[in-house]
Parts: sequence; C-alpha cells; structure tokens
Amino acid sequence: MDQRTYKKPIMNNTKHCLIFAHRGANREAAENTRTAFDKALEYAVDGIETDVQLTRDEITVLWHDNFLGKAGLPDKHIDDFTFDQLKTLDFSSQLSPHKKHTGVMSLQAFLEAYRTRCRLLIEIKNREWESTLRHEIKVRQTLNIIGSRQNNQIVVSSFNLASLVYAHQYKPEFPLIYNFKDNQTIADAKNILAALPFFHGLCLPISILNESMVELLRDHGKCLAVYTCNSDEEINKALELGVDILISDLPHKALMMRDA
Repeated sequence: MDQRTYKKPIMNNTKHCLIFAHRGANREAAENTRTAFDKALEYAVDGIETDVQLTRDEITVLWHDNFLGKAGLPDKHIDDFTFDQLKTLDFSSQLSPHKKHTGVMSLQAFLEAYRTRCRLLIEIKNREWESTLRHEIKVRQTLNIIGSRQNNQIVVSSFNLASLVYAHQYKPEFPLIYNFKDNQTIADAKNILAALPFFHGLCLPISILNESMVELLRDHGKCLAVYTCNSDEEINKALELGVDILISDLPHKALMMRDA
C-alpha cells in the first residue's frame, strides 16, 4: 500500500466515508448492468453510482459513454435507438463475449431493484448534441421516476450546470450535486456555492481534491464526493481528507482500506 502521507484529515473518522461502486463492480461485469450492481452489493458497498441517458423514444436508460462502442456500435449514440431496439443489443460483450446476453437497463427497473438496498447517486448525462428540450425531458423523467426526497438516499448529479438549475426549479427540495471537471478550481467552487446555494454538494475529481477544497465545502455545510479513486494513493488521499462519498471502480479495495 502506498505510504505517502497527507496533512491531518479534516474529518478524523474515515469510517464515515461512504464507498460507492462506480457504474457497479465494473471491473468484474459489464458496467451499468444488473450483474455489475449485484456484484458490487456482494461487497456490502454503501452505494452505487450510475448514469442516465435518453433513448430516441424518450425512455431513461443506464449508459455512460457518448457512443455505443462497448456494444459494438462505435458511431452510434443511445438516442439513435428506441428502448426496444436497445434491449436487443448485447451490453455484456463489452467485458467478455462469453457472458450471458445483457440488454440495456431502464432507470425505472434500476430503481425498483436497488433503491431499498443501498444509497444511489444518479448522474444525468446531458450531451452537447442534444437539444435543451431533451435535456429538460431527461431531468423531469429522472426526478419523476425517483419520486419524493428520501433523506438523501438518492442524489442526482450532472456536469451540466444548466440542467441542475432546471432540476432545482422543477423540484426545489431534491438533493443535487454538481460534478466538477479536472480543470476547475477552488475559485470556481466558491463562485458556484455563492451563486447557487441550493446545491447539496460538489463531486470533484480526486486530482483537484485538497485541504482548501474540503474546508470550503465544510464551511458551507455541503456534501463532498470524489471520483474516481482506484489507486492506493487516491483512496488514501480521499479517506484522509475526510470526504463524504468515495467513488471507485474497485469498491472492494476501497472498503478494505477504509475499514482497515
């Protein structure tokens, strides 16, 4: 294990940190599929992170990438197909051609299967080629399917700031997290928190996490999530700085390090 040391953690008890499986246990099964989610829960993770996109016929489904290369269609988007068409594609082939056929999972089916089993972080993927109207449809459908706020057991995030502002206007009470990119700074965080105080928190790439960021979020009483922590150094850094949510492709590893 990496023995690099960091300054004294802001939150001393690292067991308060929640470990979220990034798109499920995606190193052991096709990401954002039922198999990946079930494998993650075998490790007793605290939560699951997943991604929502919109089909051509406006069904919210789980998929991360811009294109469908992992399903053998590198020049196609999710919104090029209807939900019924997507169900015929083999999303398990992204990991192994010998796996049982796995079609796309709808957000509705995901929530029915997992909302009572762990915490959920649902990222809305609104893409630049989509119209604002489709962005808003995706936001409304996601929030409507989730339903009422339940003690922050389910939180919605996005890199698209306008979509989150719209989500707050649509359901003001719902917990929302703004995802930072690795070129954003503490100045951006200060501006966001001052201009949009309704945010439940921020989700930062582990590369820009530092003590100043932690102190800023703590001063504002906001949730602090980080992605994607896979190496010993990254996991240690997140734990020692006392983040609230640690998102990892290796949730079993993060759990062992947290509980050691």
